[in-house]
Amino acid sequence: MAEERAYWLAWAEISGIGPVLLRRLQQHFGTLATAWKATAAELAQVEGFGTQTLEKVVKQRSRLNPEQLLLKHEAENPHFWTPADADYPRLLLETPSPPASLYYRGEVELQENLGNIPLVGIVGTRQPSDYGIRWTRQISTALAKNGFTVVSGMAEGIDTESHLATMKAGGRTIAVLGTGVDVIYPPKNRDLYKQILTSGLVISEYPAKTPPDRSHFPRRNRIIAGLSRAILVIEAPLKSGALITATYANDFGRDVYALPGRLDDIPSQGCLKLISQGASIILKELDELLKMLGAIPKLDVITESSAPQQLTLPNLAPELQQVIDTLACDALPFDFIVQKTGLNTGSVSSALLQLELMGLVTQLPGMRYQKT
Repeated sequence: MAEERAYWLAWAEISGIGPVLLRRLQQHFGTLATAWKATAAELAQVEGFGTQTLEKVVKQRSRLNPEQLLLKHEAENPHFWTPADADYPRLLLETPSPPASLYYRGEVELQENLGNIPLVGIVGTRQPSDYGIRWTRQISTALAKNGFTVVSGMAEGIDTESHLATMKAGGRTIAVLGTGVDVIYPPKNRDLYKQILTSGLVISEYPAKTPPDRSHFPRRNRIIAGLSRAILVIEAPLKSGALITATYANDFGRDVYALPGRLDDIPSQGCLKLISQGASIILKELDELLKMLGAIPKLDVITESSAPQQLTLPNLAPELQQVIDTLACDALPFDFIVQKTGLNTGSVSSALLQLELMGLVTQLPGMRYQKT
């Protein structure tokens, strides 16, 4: 998938093409390599591609060489995933806006990427009270000792406390940065950063040497939410980045929990608002929280031993044969299969279901299908 890897990078270089449009391009054309060769008229059929965006694509695409861009990128940023890579975090890939590049430093645990080890996000204010700090430490410790990986943003306050408490309890933690993975922010967290690299992971959608920028931090919150099975908001004022993370979590279908506080405490106002909107309450008995987190439906485990075996194809009805002939070893999006077969959506959906029941086709996250 090296070729497709190059095109994720190339498309992301074009101004006006963000993660959402990239996802739509991939779903519409099947691969970004195919989309790269599409005419302006064909691109105009993709939702979100207006006149100005098309002009930028036509103008900038001719100046980019995807293969050369990939080589340059690998030299400057040797450790990164694109959605074309098998190791790209599975849960994040299922969101509407997965980063085109996800850079990392530290110790990779592939079972986390596959979704076999549950990740839980902990977020909150940069200026926590003693109450918030105490509960962050207790909750992080409990999660670490029960096999959860804790995700946060390495900011001051709640983020820092969650990372430290998790590692102190012998657990793994992931820090999602709003800078390049080689830029430490805030600078006072230099020791924390080094400690995370020894046993956890630091990730970012921004390439090496990217400095802090105010616009980066709200955007990185979608990655915290996308990686996690649930988000815990410890303390958050009404205007807080933690509430942005909770909003993304709701949009992505993740569970949201909030720590209640006193009505007149400013750091608790955001949490109380979340609870009033339906977030689950974190109660004193953490066994109940762990029980609820443990009850989140698990993803299908992907292992080498569970990989499908080669099958001899039976005689198939014409429509079924047409659909399976379109499929390959690489997963293809549903829309692309419809486009390639020329069949209507209902016929393709019915054929894929029958082929899946016969054990000839496997459905993957994001409505992608591949031949077994």
